[in-house]
Amino acid sequence: MKTALLAAVAGAALACAVASSASAGELIVGAYKHDVTFIGEAVGLGAAGREDGVDLHIGYRTDRLENVRWLGKPQVHAFVSLNSENTSNFVAAGLSWPIDFGAEGGFYFRPGMGLAYTDGETGLPPVNEPGISQAEIDRRLKLYNTRIDFGSKVLFQPELALGYRFNDKWAAELSYVHLSNGQIFHQGKNQGLDDLGVRLLYAF
Repeated sequence: MKTALLAAVAGAALACAVASSASAGELIVGAYKHDVTFIGEAVGLGAAGREDGVDLHIGYRTDRLENVRWLGKPQVHAFVSLNSENTSNFVAAGLSWPIDFGAEGGFYFRPGMGLAYTDGETGLPPVNEPGISQAEIDRRLKLYNTRIDFGSKVLFQPELALGYRFNDKWAAELSYVHLSNGQIFHQGKNQGLDDLGVRLLYAF
């Protein structure tokens, strides 16, 4: 049920992205290690390190929005992330800005920011609640050790990528995607998710 809902939201997000660019864009397909910890520990973003598996990212990125000069002519992205262990899947949409190293083409850097919606856990019950049975304690403890508590279904989605354009059609990116509520969408639990992987891009 939750996968079907996520797919519906993903379809709507992708449709919005495609509609925003009538002429061009990029198909995105990537494979990511789910819930890596070393990046969050290094920058203080609080990665949980509780979940496992590989995330498949499938999405769309528009061409640069030339008419939005006041915002640096960003590209709009939308993608769905499906986890191989069916734990925390999510959909995301936002903006990113490719910055070329020197002349256009070859290597580039890409910062981005968006919003995401996850079907992962929020508000896990406390293990030390008085009066619960040992079986319930064991169940909650397993959840605590194996699931991220995002605190909120709606999350911020910052990302960074280092890319290389092979030609006018193909590019590849080493990509980092982070999810967390930033103590804005929720006060309290903020166990973020860090995804690190590679994605292949095909320009229409």
